[in-house]
Amino acid sequence: MLQSNLNLNEMLVQLVSIKKISILGSTGSIGRQALDVCRLHGYTVLALTANKNASLLEEQAREFRPKMVVVCEKDAYNTLKTRLADTDTRVLFGSEGVCEAAALPQADIILNAIVGIAGLLPTLAAINAHKTVALANKETMVTGGALVTELARQKGVSILPVDSEHSAIFQSLQGNNKQNQVQRILLTASGGPFFGWTREQLEGVTAEQALKHPNWSMGAKITIDSATMMNKGLEIIEAAWLFGITPELIEVLIHRESVIHSAVEFADGAVIAQLGVPDMRVPIQYALTYPERLPSPAKRLSLTDYGKLTFFQPDSKTFTCLSTAKHAFEMGGFAPCVANGANEQAVELFLSGKIRFTQIGDLVAEAVETITLRDTLTVDNILQADAAARKFVLKRYASR
Repeated sequence: MLQSNLNLNEMLVQLVSIKKISILGSTGSIGRQALDVCRLHGYTVLALTANKNASLLEEQAREFRPKMVVVCEKDAYNTLKTRLADTDTRVLFGSEGVCEAAALPQADIILNAIVGIAGLLPTLAAINAHKTVALANKETMVTGGALVTELARQKGVSILPVDSEHSAIFQSLQGNNKQNQVQRILLTASGGPFFGWTREQLEGVTAEQALKHPNWSMGAKITIDSATMMNKGLEIIEAAWLFGITPELIEVLIHRESVIHSAVEFADGAVIAQLGVPDMRVPIQYALTYPERLPSPAKRLSLTDYGKLTFFQPDSKTFTCLSTAKHAFEMGGFAPCVANGANEQAVELFLSGKIRFTQIGDLVAEAVETITLRDTLTVDNILQADAAARKFVLKRYASR
């Protein structure tokens, strides 16, 4: 009888929790794993967006039958429009289409898994439409944290973190989220593929080497950011905005096994952490099902299989992107946006073989120290600051 009641309760939870979801960036790593979750729990997918992967987007559209799909590359749009002509799915083009997908009236929650600052406008569109945002696009908070958090407050909108570290912090804060109770946040980092390497060793790193993350399966840009430690610098800024804390309370801790996804230390000295195997489907699902917890496709954690967990201090002198991002946040204004834009451009140059791995950090630091903008913090000015940072990096590359 007990087993029957448990099964009935699970069924009721799933019925209550069924949601209608729009996924922005559905062909990327986070988007594909989010669709795994939707497939498992039978969620309705209302919209899918991608940059240019028309073939995969077509496959997803035929399986999930969304109301609309959006693609941002012109040739991919023309291809997709032809291929989906036999369906009822609308095919839209460009950033305006993505913002329309982010504001669909029927949607319960918008998962923003777009890469880079391109995710900022869709996040704002979703908030303006009073949609809950499951945020996997950290650049939204890095470049426009002040605007985004204030708009969310005005609209009464929840922003639920999807990044594994921020989800872990969010989960650890449940029931203990008064600001004066938090003593410290332990933001864990894998250390990437080059943990323990010297500056000299990093000089000859190739894109192929940098894309081999030891624990996580991620997109190219975020994998490079993990290798340079820029990802952790951006996450410090994101955590500060998401949880209303100062960077001084955030300590980065290298944890090679990626089992502890982050932890919170409270005023009484208690430390609460969230643990699990490195599988992004867990934080994705928690954002989509919050406050409920449902069965997950992820492998269960066995601590005895790991045997031991290790922890180290980060090497900020070698991996300069970490300290540069923290410095940019302390500078305030447009400096975090400049750091992010310079990094996005530098990573693109590195992946195309035009600069060395170590030059990514050098160019980001130079852009932050050189570009000074004192305009009002608006969306247009944020985008202009981003453009200025990219232009600066390209100019410095061309002059070398």
